[in-house]
Amino acid sequence: MRRERQTVTSSEAVGPYTLLRVERGGIDPGNPGQFFMLEAPGRLLPRPMSLCLAPPGELAFLIDPIGPGTHSLCSLAPGDSIRILGPLGNGFRLDVERPLLVGGGIGIAPLPYLSQRLGTPPAVLGFRSEWHAEAAALVPNADVVIDPAYVTELIEPGFDVLACGPEPMLEAVRAIAPAAQLAWEAPMACGYGACFGCAVEIDGAWKRLCVEGPVLRAA
Repeated sequence: MRRERQTVTSSEAVGPYTLLRVERGGIDPGNPGQFFMLEAPGRLLPRPMSLCLAPPGELAFLIDPIGPGTHSLCSLAPGDSIRILGPLGNGFRLDVERPLLVGGGIGIAPLPYLSQRLGTPPAVLGFRSEWHAEAAALVPNADVVIDPAYVTELIEPGFDVLACGPEPMLEAVRAIAPAAQLAWEAPMACGYGACFGCAVEIDGAWKRLCVEGPVLRAA
């Protein structure tokens, strides 16, 4: 885990999302599913972001501009600097025999890097609109459904499911695939377990997603 100030190399629109690319410097990209705390300009607290892509010398984050912090990150331009802390948390286990990547909306953010590390396995992705579905181009070998269709309709038995998306989708996935690896989402203030801001109750037990997750077994 390192904290460094790095330079933005590009910021590009991908449907309604922004793909923010920064220099990697001495930061380890970590494992798919781990996350980084990005300092949002003009905001007190950093924002947690999954690593989307890790090309040589760069780190790339797919960001949904839904609040002041994420809008601030999406406003960064090439040449701007940003402080980054990471990698943090627990990512996906890669020792799976027949992987299937499952993503919903901005939950596809960690899947491009995961796909690259696993050798581009099949993926199924769900989005609320065709505009949002433009982000599917980041995930190779993917089938896509648009609301009102459900991405869980494309999950076939016999796969090792690795999923990230909104909580209702993850709950549906865990009902279908009890052995799935699920990347959960929650607001985070520190990223390393001190503030308990990301604690969520799962099956009657409280989990700090920044240290015990964000990737957890479905069962």
